[in-house]
Amino acid sequence: MPSRLYVLSASTRPTSYGRPLARWIAERAAARPEFEVTTVDLGEVALPFLDEPEYPSTGRYAHPHTRAWSETISPADAFVFVLPMYNGGFTAPLKNAIDSLYAEWRDKPVGLVSYSAGPSGGAPAIEMIRPVLNRVGLRPAEPTLSVPGIEGLVEGGSFRAAPEFTAGTDAVLDAVAELALAGAAVRAGA
Repeated sequence: MPSRLYVLSASTRPTSYGRPLARWIAERAAARPEFEVTTVDLGEVALPFLDEPEYPSTGRYAHPHTRAWSETISPADAFVFVLPMYNGGFTAPLKNAIDSLYAEWRDKPVGLVSYSAGPSGGAPAIEMIRPVLNRVGLRPAEPTLSVPGIEGLVEGGSFRAAPEFTAGTDAVLDAVAELALAGAAVRAGA
């Protein structure tokens, strides 16, 4: 049975270059038998900043938008976060999306693909998000992929992948698939 992989586009900017990259990653993942793919765009989700009266770890959500976010994320077996780097870190909306839930993330693998206009490809954002992911119980996959010069790689709303990005994406997807399979085996034997 394929794992339910959610490819999450973490930018909320209306002109984000990350959306074409996320769509391209979702298409590559959907072509694989290991995955049933859903895309999630934080710009479309439009989750307000955490406004719940109780801690997310309780799972008691007072607001319809948090319950809807929980219902969106809960069915996933694994994730790929496609995240931009802003000023050396990951975005506040992504941190908010993670912080708004708790059990929905636990023990699920996550692949990380960063991007930026500059030469780092957003690699510092990946390093910055790791402790947050570990704290909520997500299991970051190795390797990761960082895509530099994103503006030059999107044309007509489509991501133009160089061979190294194709190979890097496949490596991330391989690692996520392996972690998801291992997690499913542990849950089945538990």
